[in-house]
Amino acid sequence: MRTDRIFARLDREPEPPKIEIPGMSRTRTVLFGSTLAFYIAIVWAVLITSWLVALDWKVMLFRPYEQWPELHPFLDYFVVLGQRGPTAVMVAAWLGWRSWRQHTLRPLLALGAALLLLNVTVGAVKLGLGRLGPHYATEIGSAEMFAGGDIFPSGHTANAVVTWGILAYLATTPRARRHLSVLSAVVALGVGATTVYLGTHWLSDVLLGWAAGLLILLSLPWFEPLIGRTEAWVFAVRAAWRGRRRLGAAQPAPAGGRLAPAPFADRHPAAPNEKPAREPVGAGSGGGGRATGARTTGHLTPRPHTARSERTPVTPVGSRRPPHADRAGAARPGSSPRPVAGG
Repeated sequence: MRTDRIFARLDREPEPPKIEIPGMSRTRTVLFGSTLAFYIAIVWAVLITSWLVALDWKVMLFRPYEQWPELHPFLDYFVVLGQRGPTAVMVAAWLGWRSWRQHTLRPLLALGAALLLLNVTVGAVKLGLGRLGPHYATEIGSAEMFAGGDIFPSGHTANAVVTWGILAYLATTPRARRHLSVLSAVVALGVGATTVYLGTHWLSDVLLGWAAGLLILLSLPWFEPLIGRTEAWVFAVRAAWRGRRRLGAAQPAPAGGRLAPAPFADRHPAAPNEKPAREPVGAGSGGGGRATGARTTGHLTPRPHTARSERTPVTPVGSRRPPHADRAGAARPGSSPRPVAGG
């Protein structure tokens, strides 16, 4: 099948009958409040070096990557599902396809808002708390806080929750939303556990990363009005730009535009003070004397061919020497004077 037919069919595909935009319901509000309380509790438990920090050290000293080394090659690739660059490109490609088919920018704008919230909130906490990772720990049993690190909360885990969870958030049917919610939860839990297995994060880092990503997904309905206004503004700008292009294409040529070139005879008009060219003697319709007027473009009347020896000497063609003064006066009435140029 030809590609133009495929694209034409996709362009004619109607928008889904009903796209429900999630709102901040009571259930979602309760979940947001509970997750926020869990987030604060994890941060507080690490700050006071509670039992959670002791559990972090026990898991780190257990060294899971040495206990199950056969899993290491696979999990090295699996953890990429939590890296921000590759996952953002994959999810953005899918949501861009959906935006094109449904003629809406909401999927891409929702992804952009979620990633912006992720970078701002998680990045600020990382830099503010400054916790060191397991491979850089300096004192056993210490929380390693405010030491210049940037691993608390786990960015891999939070990014996996947001980038894969946004697919479930944007699902158009309840069945698709359930399936995508399970899939995104499995990927997010697996990425967080993998970072603990590889020894790149403490267990508390992963717990806080799960909570940070879930908070962003639960807060997205608050940003839906802004997403809608941004989409309307983008479409308005596009419509205005297309209108200007059509107007410029349909506008006729200006009245003072370049005219068609004049005929060859009129391309070089005579200057105002230029004297008219001199005609050969006898070219006028009257009798003797020098005739004046516009320069003649036609040829003289042909004469019978004569041998070279019988031809009368004439003035050279193109000569600017004026004819003799008494030559025109000596002409007999009724006879045509001899032309200057030869026949």
